[in-house]
Amino acid sequence: MSEAPSRVLTIGAGRPFVDALAAGLLHQTDGDPAILADSLVLLPTRRACRALRDAFLRQAGGRPLLLPRLRPLGDVDADELALGDDGESLGPAMADLPPAIDPLRRLLLLTRLVQGLEGPEAAPDRSARLAAELARLLDQVQTERLDFARLESLVPDEFAVHWQQTLTFLSILTKTWPSVLEAEGTLDPADRRNRLMAAQLTTWTDHPPAGPVIAAGTTGSVPATADLLAHVAAMDKGLVVLPGLDRTLDEPTWAALDPPHPQYGLKKLLDRLGLERAAVADWPQHEATPQHATPDRQGLIHEALRPATTTEAWRDVTPPDSRLLDGVRRIDCPTPKEEAAIIALHLRESLEAVETGQTAALVTPDRALARRVAAELRRWGVEIDDSAGLPLDQTAPGGFLRLTARMVAEDFAPVALLAALKHPLAAGNQSVGAFRQSVRRMEREGLRGPRPEGGLAGLRAACPESALVIDHMEKNGHSFSSLFDGGAHSLSNLLRAHVALAEALAATDEQPGADRLWAGEAGAALADFVADLDQAADVLEPLAANRYPALLDVLMAGRVVRPQRGQHPRLAILGPLEARLQRADLLIVGGLNEGDWPPETQANPWMSRPMMERFGLPLPERRIGLSAHDFVQCFCAARVVLTRSQRVDGTPTVPSRWLLRLETLLGGGEGESVLHGGLDWLHWQAKLDEPAAFSPGEPPAPKPPVSARPRQLSVTQVETWMRDPYAVYARHILKLRALDPLDADPGMADYGTFIHGALDAFIRRFPPPGSLPEEAEAHLLDLGREAFGSHMNRPGVWAFWWPRFQRIAAWFVTAEQARRDAGLQVSHTEIKGTLVVNGPVYPFTLTATADRLDQLADGSLALIDYKTGTVPSQKEVAAGFAPQLPLEGAIAQAGGFPGKGTVSALEYWALRGSAKEGGKTQAAGKEPAGLIQEALEGLHKLVGTYQFPEAAYPSIPRPDVAPRYSDYEHLARRREWATSDVGDGE
Repeated sequence: MSEAPSRVLTIGAGRPFVDALAAGLLHQTDGDPAILADSLVLLPTRRACRALRDAFLRQAGGRPLLLPRLRPLGDVDADELALGDDGESLGPAMADLPPAIDPLRRLLLLTRLVQGLEGPEAAPDRSARLAAELARLLDQVQTERLDFARLESLVPDEFAVHWQQTLTFLSILTKTWPSVLEAEGTLDPADRRNRLMAAQLTTWTDHPPAGPVIAAGTTGSVPATADLLAHVAAMDKGLVVLPGLDRTLDEPTWAALDPPHPQYGLKKLLDRLGLERAAVADWPQHEATPQHATPDRQGLIHEALRPATTTEAWRDVTPPDSRLLDGVRRIDCPTPKEEAAIIALHLRESLEAVETGQTAALVTPDRALARRVAAELRRWGVEIDDSAGLPLDQTAPGGFLRLTARMVAEDFAPVALLAALKHPLAAGNQSVGAFRQSVRRMEREGLRGPRPEGGLAGLRAACPESALVIDHMEKNGHSFSSLFDGGAHSLSNLLRAHVALAEALAATDEQPGADRLWAGEAGAALADFVADLDQAADVLEPLAANRYPALLDVLMAGRVVRPQRGQHPRLAILGPLEARLQRADLLIVGGLNEGDWPPETQANPWMSRPMMERFGLPLPERRIGLSAHDFVQCFCAARVVLTRSQRVDGTPTVPSRWLLRLETLLGGGEGESVLHGGLDWLHWQAKLDEPAAFSPGEPPAPKPPVSARPRQLSVTQVETWMRDPYAVYARHILKLRALDPLDADPGMADYGTFIHGALDAFIRRFPPPGSLPEEAEAHLLDLGREAFGSHMNRPGVWAFWWPRFQRIAAWFVTAEQARRDAGLQVSHTEIKGTLVVNGPVYPFTLTATADRLDQLADGSLALIDYKTGTVPSQKEVAAGFAPQLPLEGAIAQAGGFPGKGTVSALEYWALRGSAKEGGKTQAAGKEPAGLIQEALEGLHKLVGTYQFPEAAYPSIPRPDVAPRYSDYEHLARRREWATSDVGDGE
């Protein structure tokens, strides 16, 4: 290697890069504005250009400056290079350079080619995902300037058969794609960038720039960028300024660097430049660029991250002094909620330094954490945007467009329908408030419980009072919904009909839907996406409409909406990419868990690791090395806070490998205890939402006026009255009803209804005293199918409940025939009865619907309760806490049912349909007359007690006889005050 020229320098990790660069350039130009203005500064990204512009203003102390030309190199996130003011600076040969192909059009073109290989049955969304992977491979290969022709000889013969299948797929890129680009008159973005950079080098060779050229802040991970850096370093007036080169690593360690190491990228660049590391000089330091972290702290992190093959050197390292960690704080938080709150506290605290104008930034790759922090800051009225942006499909307009597509594709099923209609943008040509009320009414009217029949017709039948909303959807959505009736349709037709529906649903009574849907930065970004998609839609073959929503999701993925204005002047939330070269007085590094930072390495879907290495593609570990370099730069800030969550979504997490290495190097000494500080912050965070005083609520005991108390209850509600009076208060006085789940599968109550309906129909078709027909069981099964109705189409019903009903039918027919053989005369099923009980203030009416009332051979009556669930125990019946059958007996004896007579039997028939046969159980060991009398006396006592205003409705006064389930337990705030919940209900 040659002697390193003084044209290559580095700004250490402990210094603010853009401030040091600006101060150095001001010093070099010695205040001559002409020299500075004639300079060209090349930086990795457009954001870095803006940061350097601000740094010049800081370093100049506010005095006017003629700034140098600041240009992004296009490394990583820029699509192309723009070093000159116009295309002419790259030479006349490049004036006719084709434009870069639009990314969305490229994705659709590749999707069409993938579909051609997979066949007409291929799902478009799956083909689009494969196309996205092909596009990623294409970018990688072109960025690394590799030749696809090498793929043919890449694999040994023993893998040739499998590899040939992959090669057939990759032939899209090697054989077909070039002709597609030629027909389009475009270039791939990476290829065009390479050509632009090559043209720039040719121009500089023929016509060297008159002013200084400074390339700063890039690691040269892109070969074309590395070539440009080499050219700049060879210029008479060229300078290359590297970010955070570690000049203290020993040579054996430097030689052993591997891709996951933070210095690996810089080592490759120096090898490309032909420079020794020792010859790279430090960028001169001036008074306006103070050191951020001590050199010893820089040495600590460099030592901690040394390659695994050289960590035996740690044995000779003296445990670091805790003072090395001055300015460093690590906080391990229980969950992301606490982590976000603690980060927000740090950011809020920094705003207190009004005089100094202190700045602070959160740097994290975890966008969910970034959104949590932004939400936490709003408690103090601090508005801050995540500069890494928000995915378009997670914005309000993007989400609304996706939800409306799902709504129609799922034939207006309840969950998809309400997800769209409850979106903030939905208004249905009404005022927003009125539309919300209409949708809530529709939900209560027909969308809770089992799913109604499909389509708007089924919706109209289930929700007759919601005609206004349904009419609006039918009028404006017919063009879109009719496309789902069958056949293939062009993507353009699907998109336009879909957008028309979305705009119509977004309209209010005062504002057109287009004005609401496309408003703001997110709306404008969605409009751009829709316009791009409509323009490129002709590329794809027609597709079935039911494939459209999934395809839309894939095509929208990857689009990001970045804030253009309204950023906080002193606070920032940055991704690792956005944070490069940035400056802040306090840097918070969040989400330091393995899998987030560093990110998980993603396997290449086309090549194994050895194949990638032989072909020349960088291994996935290179991303870890780039992330490690970002982490080191952050760790060396003057004040840094490191945070992580110990559990995410209930799952334990693993600390980032860099934190674990620091712990290992510190060896459990004083330094590690400092690194594990932050308990005060956890305590303060907990205090944010802690009330000044807390006292558990008292058990509710409402005493409504006597006039409001129920004057009629069913026998089943009397049992509830005894076990949980508060439930009666909530249901019959407050008129509160629990909502059924949306789109619910039939529950146990529905199952019981089906069984009762089938048995009722069977007895009515074949009434006693005659014998049952020979095909009685088949008849009962037919009636069961009618009772189950359309629910038989549900897998859970025909796979689980129907076999149970078949067993019930077999047992029931046998039991029924035996009963008739014993002289059964008459059976009444599902009959209603009433009994009036005189109370001290007003009469009380008891109602019942008896499952079955039989008149036996001796003229006495038998009451039967079909139980598809749990049968009450004899202990419960005897104690009076299961009074349903005895009270029905009281109604029967008083003539409240047809067929007045003496009740001789109270029976439960267990109809569970399990492998064990059903059975009959007497209500209790006592005679029916005694049970009936006791139940009637208990009812009189209950009625008399609750007709006085002093009687309260407590919640579950006796936990040992609590109901098995209550819809109102949460309203009673039972968990807040209950001390025990013992008792098995018997």
